[in-house]
Amino acid sequence: MLSQIRVQRFKSLVSLNLELGRINLFIGANGSGKSNLLEAVGVLSAAAFGRVDDETLLRRGVRPGVPRLYKTAFPLKTQENVPHILFGAKTSDGASFEVTLWNPLQNPSPAWRFKTENLRVGPRVVVTRTTTSAGKHNQEQGIAALKTVELPPDDPAVVLMEILRSYSIYCPNTPSLRSLVQDVQAREPVGLAGGRLPEAVEELLEGAGKNKELQRMLEQVRDLVDWASDFAAAPSTRVPLSPSAARSRLVIEFTDRFMRKRGNRLTGYDASEGALYILFCAALALHARAPRFLAIDNVDQALNPRLATRLMERLCEWTAKLNKDRQWLLTAHNPAVLDGLPFDDPAVRLFAVDRDSNGHTEVRRIDLAEALRARPGDDWTLSRMWMNGLLGAVPNV
Repeated sequence: MLSQIRVQRFKSLVSLNLELGRINLFIGANGSGKSNLLEAVGVLSAAAFGRVDDETLLRRGVRPGVPRLYKTAFPLKTQENVPHILFGAKTSDGASFEVTLWNPLQNPSPAWRFKTENLRVGPRVVVTRTTTSAGKHNQEQGIAALKTVELPPDDPAVVLMEILRSYSIYCPNTPSLRSLVQDVQAREPVGLAGGRLPEAVEELLEGAGKNKELQRMLEQVRDLVDWASDFAAAPSTRVPLSPSAARSRLVIEFTDRFMRKRGNRLTGYDASEGALYILFCAALALHARAPRFLAIDNVDQALNPRLATRLMERLCEWTAKLNKDRQWLLTAHNPAVLDGLPFDDPAVRLFAVDRDSNGHTEVRRIDLAEALRARPGDDWTLSRMWMNGLLGAVPNV
């Protein structure tokens, strides 16, 4: 897993050094810079791939933009005089990757240029590109991406680069979850907007037949969808669908526990979007082919408060027990999400994201155990503390 990320001069992130855990939840007001943080990691992921342009950024869920929008534009001479943006990451076993990228503001090219690039494992230098040697290489091609092909797969430098390359920002929408529109960023097990969900559910159910732990966790998924007794992936030709509905090979099918038989089968076209979102998050948490490093922007969307709490509890539990090497960056606006965090797991971390008086994004870790000790009374939950401004990360309105 990544132990640290570093960003300088990217959008509202003037200078950021962040120590990460396994599950990292970022809370803050709208416009505080949470999505900027996720996208900064997406740019670093593209750099690990070897090229930073609109195509590689879109592939990772990063909104494409021109250099003038990526580079910080605060009225600080020290920032304005530095043309490049810095991104870096480290792992706990001593591997580190750091790049500086630049693109002329007045005459930008399609691809960003690598100004410096350093891939190390402790004192061992795997790749280095300095400002003086930059012209010796194709400046639009990352040389670290080329060098790692020559290294053993278990080399810490290769492991770090593979973690970064796996990263994507997921932001599902209801039409994609319902298979009404095509997900333009298709993935296994699910696309960035929620496409391919029926196939992912089918694969999970098949895997549960060989894995008792996965089977138990899918029972917990069923418990989260309280109105349904079961869910499955069914051929679209065998379920009741409107003739005007778009048909894919498979559709999600729910069995409503309250309706009479022969009328209690609902497809993903008819079911609540919250149920589909639960399955989407479960696929990313439980599927063996989900990325090792991923982000979900607004993990609480489409969920009522209690369900948001329960989902966060399960995501933490599933990751700890089934996929300990899976690492999450999550953003949320619903205070109830905080009440699902385990207080005794140091690998689960909560961060408050705010803008300072100059507009710079600041990220502050909230120690969960310390927050509990500081609460005004035993009946105060983390969600209540956040709502009352005791944790910060609230809008100044």
